[in-house]
Amino acid sequence: MTTWPSHPVLDRLRPLLPEVTRRADEIEQARQLPPDLARTLIGTKVFKLCVPKAVGGEEAHPLVLMQAIEETAAADGSAGWNVAIGASSGSTAAYLSPEVAQLIHGSPEAVTGGIFAPRGKAVREGDGYRVTGHWQWASGSPHCAWIKGGCVAWEDGKPRMIRDGVPEVLTVYFPRDKIEFIDNWYTSGLCGTASCDIKVNDVFVPATHTIALTRDKPLIQTPLYVFPMFGLLGMICAMTALGIARGAISDIVELAGAKKPTLSNRALAERGATQGDVARAEAILRAARAFLVEAILEAWAEAEKGAISVERRAALRLASTHAANESARVVDICYTLGGGTSVYRKSPLQRRFRDAHVITQHMMVAPPSYELAGRVVLGLPTDPSMI
Repeated sequence: MTTWPSHPVLDRLRPLLPEVTRRADEIEQARQLPPDLARTLIGTKVFKLCVPKAVGGEEAHPLVLMQAIEETAAADGSAGWNVAIGASSGSTAAYLSPEVAQLIHGSPEAVTGGIFAPRGKAVREGDGYRVTGHWQWASGSPHCAWIKGGCVAWEDGKPRMIRDGVPEVLTVYFPRDKIEFIDNWYTSGLCGTASCDIKVNDVFVPATHTIALTRDKPLIQTPLYVFPMFGLLGMICAMTALGIARGAISDIVELAGAKKPTLSNRALAERGATQGDVARAEAILRAARAFLVEAILEAWAEAEKGAISVERRAALRLASTHAANESARVVDICYTLGGGTSVYRKSPLQRRFRDAHVITQHMMVAPPSYELAGRVVLGLPTDPSMI
């Protein structure tokens, strides 16, 4: 049986979750966390869960992160995604010099976000880079003080290659005042995450504010920072999806006890078909969650020894992809059980349906992730930096 760790952040976060649920419509309409709610969440230090202790963070066990993300996502999917991105983003602080990490992450109110996709161009200039780029999916941007963007490194008029045909990709930190925010986050789901486009144009960035995640090693070698960055990103997608699915089961349980379908004298819950579908949804969710927890704990055990094998990395990515997709399946079951009630805006099931199916589109848990894990299972050569 898994022993779930307690943590002061969870103690501060949990009393706020009923308010998150009550304000779910407001979050969706605003297309972001309302500023007062964002400040309240920042005050819990939930966004510091992956920041190193050396710069005032919590450096928490992954199962603490999992509880925070899942429980917030069960209250509201968009709020859960904001927590997932803001909390996990702090992990890259372990790659920065102590001085730069303190500058970016040291304030108790500091939250960071970012996009790893290399949609920018970083041209070497003196002791830094001249950067221009345009990125999608800047989740949580309204409450971020710094945002990272992936960039292809250029030097001497051409991309800097790390091996044949593969350019070096840098993760570059930008302060908020150097970023142009494009208000274009109008989507089917996760509407309240403010995952808008961002742009920078001809911005000079010191080399100390950049990281080469496929090459650099974290300067802080504690277990949390031995976790692969892409593995962590896949995990938080799965954790959010699991929370949304748990919320959907809670929604249908409440609805089924009260709703009498048309031409029926019995509550929906009294129907055998309903009972069977709810049981199947519960089993699917618990099984997917158990696989993810097992993969996390096995990877953590290796991280405590200083390195995580390719096999454990692949299992973590596979468990994350499986959990995200099975969570959407659970939400589908609950949404269908709700019948016509599910389609109305006042029903949380329609929002959970939309949110769950946005997460499955994320590249970290999309179908190609199965292929990466499958290569490892089949014993084929695999680039470990991608998992």
